[in-house]
Amino acid sequence: MSIRYPQPLRPGDRVAVTSPSSGVDPEMRARLEVAIESVRARGYEVVVGRCMDGTGHVSAPAAERAAELTAMLTDPAVKAVVPPWGGETAIDLLPLLDWDWLRTAEPTWLVGYSDISTLLTPLTLLTGLATLHGSNLMDTPYQVPEGLLSWLDVVGVPEGGRIAQTPPGRHRAGGWADFRAFPDVTTYELDGVGTWTRLDADGDVDVEGRLIGGCIETLCNVAGTPYGDVATFARAHAPEGLLVYVEACEDNAFIICRNLHGMRLAGFFDAANAVLIGRTTAPDRDSLTQHEAVLDALGPLGIPLLADVECGHVPPHLPLVNGARARVLHSAERQEVVQWLD
Repeated sequence: MSIRYPQPLRPGDRVAVTSPSSGVDPEMRARLEVAIESVRARGYEVVVGRCMDGTGHVSAPAAERAAELTAMLTDPAVKAVVPPWGGETAIDLLPLLDWDWLRTAEPTWLVGYSDISTLLTPLTLLTGLATLHGSNLMDTPYQVPEGLLSWLDVVGVPEGGRIAQTPPGRHRAGGWADFRAFPDVTTYELDGVGTWTRLDADGDVDVEGRLIGGCIETLCNVAGTPYGDVATFARAHAPEGLLVYVEACEDNAFIICRNLHGMRLAGFFDAANAVLIGRTTAPDRDSLTQHEAVLDALGPLGIPLLADVECGHVPPHLPLVNGARARVLHSAERQEVVQWLD
């Protein structure tokens, strides 16, 4: 079975905004408008849904959020759906989405990361629809460092196209921009230096497979369920194997270690040819670092474990297409991830 890719976006296409998890509180509305304008500046029409309330931890009751997301993803006039950001409990949408409709509708890009992984990954696993793990809407105004692409660049790539990215060697060492005080900020403070790190062994990495993954803290809760059945997806779509990527948002090293062990026991990594681990500022523990947590849980896989990849909560962001065929190179001379939308 082949992966289904949405049509590339063109000027005049419609991008829809909804909050399947957390909405936008009034003090963040100025940043939301700046973010929307950054999408419009690329020539796209932007429509905003009703599920946007930011006064609680979710934007609306689960049934309303599920209905709006399903409607946007199945509307032929909508070419991409991008939430403002993640949140905490998007998992409550999974049994409420109209999966039969999503399987048969014309493919539409769903973009995001963090708690949105709870939706991106099951959507690819259950329907074969490519989804985009990239920066969220509120981060869209940022200038993208050399070597990386914006999600707006990726959604314009035609089926069969090639996407090549290299790490910029710089990242944000800690903290977040204050969007309340500076809603129009467009420049990252990339005050940290470093590139990818191989955890399992020395030596170069040159590995291929189809991409799947997302946030550890959210995906650990669906691994082993029908919504996180990576092994079945691999048999149907990736006989060549997978490149699985994971990233920690904020949980300490003990929790991440347990979560990764659980995901491994649930078969999440069974078809992996390698695992990419996002750079994180989540806390270590006295006897266990975040890198050691990954090695403890995933070392038994006996495959390359490549850490500090720009696919997590530490800016900047390296967009990865769930379902895309990819090749990852890592050596002293070059680090690169190439994706093919085929």
